Amino acid sequence: MKKIALHWQILMGMVIGVLFGLLMTQFEGGNDIIKDWVKPFGTIFINALKLIAVPLILASLIKGVSDLKDISKLSKMGGKTIGLYIATTIIAVSIGLLLVNIVKPGASITEETRQDLVLNYSGDAIKYADEAAKQKDSGPLQALVDIVPDNIIGAAAENKNMLQVIFFAIFFGIGLILIPNKKAKPVKKFFDGFNEVILKMIDLIMLAAPFGVFALLAALVVESPSVDLFKALAWYALTVVIGLLLMMAFYILMVWLFTKKSPSFYLKGISPAQLLAFSTSSSAATLPVTMERVTEHLGVDEEVSSFVLPIGATINMDGTSLYQAVAAVFIAQAFGMDLSLGVQLGIIVTATLASIGSAAVPGAGMVMLVIVLGQAGIPEAGLALIFAIDRPLDMCRTAVNVTGDAAVSMIVGKSLGKLHEPKVKDWDDNYPN
Repeated sequence: MKKIALHWQILMGMVIGVLFGLLMTQFEGGNDIIKDWVKPFGTIFINALKLIAVPLILASLIKGVSDLKDISKLSKMGGKTIGLYIATTIIAVSIGLLLVNIVKPGASITEETRQDLVLNYSGDAIKYADEAAKQKDSGPLQALVDIVPDNIIGAAAENKNMLQVIFFAIFFGIGLILIPNKKAKPVKKFFDGFNEVILKMIDLIMLAAPFGVFALLAALVVESPSVDLFKALAWYALTVVIGLLLMMAFYILMVWLFTKKSPSFYLKGISPAQLLAFSTSSSAATLPVTMERVTEHLGVDEEVSSFVLPIGATINMDGTSLYQAVAAVFIAQAFGMDLSLGVQLGIIVTATLASIGSAAVPGAGMVMLVIVLGQAGIPEAGLALIFAIDRPLDMCRTAVNVTGDAAVSMIVGKSLGKLHEPKVKDWDDNYPN
């Protein structure tokens, strides 16, 4: 009997998880059963992926940088990568602003619904506002200061410090390039072997992916607020989803134009990472799978993918930026505010910069949204309006973030002559039975 492909296994796990969650809500005590006996397996799965995120970045990025053998190559690749990431982010924010001004989802929010949402979620809004206030009070160069860790062990202990880990890995890799090859060779061999071990661990963890996403989706269903609140936010959600779909189409167009690879090739190659990103809402947790799919199934040289993807998981948040633009204007509309063109242009700049500093973990976009709201003069209490449906949209925008990372890695690989035929053409050859 032919084995079911990984992406279908993950998709089945998601669907069954939703159905199981809905079924358990019909029984007394069903919610507690999900929370106590099912959700922990989803948490374990996410923790396992996060567990290897930092080691993977250290091993793959050090290996990728040191393999360049020339500082000029690093500069060339880095310039193209950062430039593409910033360009796609600006496009994402612009799409979001255009859609939200056309659809005007905030007009559908009634006063009664707004009061209910503020009442139910004001506690969460205050929490995120307090976290964002710390970042707003910091100096203009604080983001630059935060990139350089004072202790690499401490930086590696927190997934939210991914930029610091990336800085250390690139710095270490540059050091390997600059010392004599004879002395660098044993160190490079160590990281080559270390990288192979991490990739094999990914293979083993992915065997549990269908069960992990089943647990995550079942828990999401039973923890959701009332249906009435979701209905009130349907237009807002639809606006965000349409924007995210347009970004997906933009990535497909970019890949086709610059690499001549068909949409089906691109989507088939990245689908398991997209589904995992959708389930976990974490670009960092999905990074190991994204790197494996891009390298083995999309044909991007490891020298490129090990550099472009870890950086993308940290600074390329196109889906998050688009959502921030829509959410900011939506909240303003709900409060009856009319934002000028200048204010909305400011949102583009702020959302782009905020996405660079946004951690690649669930909920980080909400913290950065407070900064966007503050810049535009929109009441921060309006965050309460979107909490009810933020989690499902977080799942969608994370999938877009991962898709964008893969597209940029393919384009950079093509421009450097590092895009080849994929090593694995059969979807699941990399995953043991």
